[in-house]
Amino acid sequence: MKLLRNISKFGRDEAGALLVFWAVSLVMIFGLVAMSFDFGRLASTQSELQSYADTVALAAAGELDGNSDAITRATAAAANLISDTQAFGSGGQALGGGGDYTIDFFNTLPPSDLSGMAAGQTNDPRDAIYARVVVTPKTVGFTFANVFYTLSGQPRGNDQVGAVAVAGYTQYACDVTPLMFCLPDPNYKADANIGDMILLRSGGQGAAWGPGDFGFLDPSKIAVDDKGPCAGLKGSKLDQCLIGAEGAITQCFAQRGVDTEPGQKVGIEDAVFNVRFDIYRATMNGKKNDPLYPPAPNVIKGIVGKKKGGGGAQCIGGNEQVSPDTVGLPRDTCFANGTCSRYGNGNWAAGRTNYVAVNYGGTDPHPGATTRYEYYLAEIAAAGGAGSGQSILSGLAETGRPQCSNNQSSDPERRVVIAAAIDCNANPVQGRTTNIPVKEFFRVFMTEPVGKDGASPPNLDLWVEVVGSAGGPGSGTGGTSGIFHDVVQLYR
Repeated sequence: MKLLRNISKFGRDEAGALLVFWAVSLVMIFGLVAMSFDFGRLASTQSELQSYADTVALAAAGELDGNSDAITRATAAAANLISDTQAFGSGGQALGGGGDYTIDFFNTLPPSDLSGMAAGQTNDPRDAIYARVVVTPKTVGFTFANVFYTLSGQPRGNDQVGAVAVAGYTQYACDVTPLMFCLPDPNYKADANIGDMILLRSGGQGAAWGPGDFGFLDPSKIAVDDKGPCAGLKGSKLDQCLIGAEGAITQCFAQRGVDTEPGQKVGIEDAVFNVRFDIYRATMNGKKNDPLYPPAPNVIKGIVGKKKGGGGAQCIGGNEQVSPDTVGLPRDTCFANGTCSRYGNGNWAAGRTNYVAVNYGGTDPHPGATTRYEYYLAEIAAAGGAGSGQSILSGLAETGRPQCSNNQSSDPERRVVIAAAIDCNANPVQGRTTNIPVKEFFRVFMTEPVGKDGASPPNLDLWVEVVGSAGGPGSGTGGTSGIFHDVVQLYR
């Protein structure tokens, strides 16, 4: 009986029951903690791979500028410039080189991020806008989770992780002069040729264009600033404003490939460019007192108008004449001796000597100025700056300041224009052409008024000096005469 009572008492005794539950719970807690290490390593590896995919895609997309070698450069940039590491996945820890991912290119994206990218894939470097990078999946070994799957009879979890990223390239142009020209070769860079003179001659329809031929960018594709001077204008009036006016002309717009128009264009004549030199005639005759079309703060050009009866200088009209005692900035010596035709070499020493002798009596007031643009700026600075009315030249037929217009630009870059440089050999231009990639945007300084060459129909001749890069696929950013932004961003 005593034994039975002890057994019964033991069965009713609840002391120590908590230890049983605690032991079971402790096993579960340690199991969850152990599994968290596995899943933490899985998440960490996925994060590392995604970071690598993002960086590779951005590096590749940054080269997709529409030129013929864009995909080659994009592939090389991805493989050679980007490296990373992963800690827990299978294989080596180092990530770098084409073996860790696949890359392909697209000219469009689907409307939804949830949609696949089957459409739009391209191998044409001129069409490629987006780069998709798919990182080779890595296996993360489940050390503790495998015990759980075995004991619970649950199917094995996914221990492979990968990553996908899509990046694209867009170029934005702001306040750009709608001008383009053909390069002598695809490697001709603005910053490597600062100070060189170029003769830009208007190209026409039909025949292929050669180095130095220029045309216009299609203004119908440009987003005109709705608060700027060109708002509401159309046709030739819009063309004239975009080339001749000063101020916030265009909004920033995405520009991958440009559409071109002939240089021999109805409504675009030398007068549209020459308002910068205080010359208002033909279609621009009514703009001489319009503050939207001011001349530059330095307009030394070597030509003058007829004198009024009172001795004041008239506006230069159809009867311009060579100045009796001043000259404009000279051309490169090679143009004078016939050793260059459209692209000069920056050597203007002989012309400089004559410029100083005629305008300054032989004593050079700005010996430190190397280029013509630097000399132009030095003349402005010595006469009190761009906002001053102080004469640049004294006692001569030209003062150097505007004498026709009542206005004067406060921007020394008024004679600087932006021109889109095109490789016309790789991308034949014959007047109207669409979606032409830009090699680089040049900032060029107009050294003298634009003239006509006497051909029939006449060509316009723009004599310009290379100031440097304005931006775009080349390098740098523009001044007040234009700003360009290269934007590379992730889309997925």
